[in-house]
Amino acid sequence: MAQKVVMKIWAMTDEKTKQKAIEAAADILGVDSIAADLKEQKLTVIGEMDAVAVVKKIKKVGKVDILSVGPAKEEKKEEKKEEKKEEKKEEKKPEEKKEDKKPEEKK
Repeated sequence: MAQKVVMKIWAMTDEKTKQKAIEAAADILGVDSIAADLKEQKLTVIGEMDAVAVVKKIKKVGKVDILSVGPAKEEKKEEKKEEKKEEKKEEKKPEEKKEDKKPEEKK
């Protein structure tokens, strides 16, 4: 099961340390995606990996605070909600057409 680890790296203040943090996370086996936010000093790592191994590797770049560790299913839920909304919209369109036909038949 894929998990999402969000960390704050105190030393990540410029592009050089950001790149070092990304490269350190990329070396870990099982990492699927990495996102770095320089403004908030956050590094998000998603994949089939051990959270402890990720933090241990990132500690070489600078001081690390773990903000959250959890399943990476949030994105999929949002996609499913969007798909359901689209399906509902498609279902409403044929109903509107049926309502338009009824007044024509009465005339």
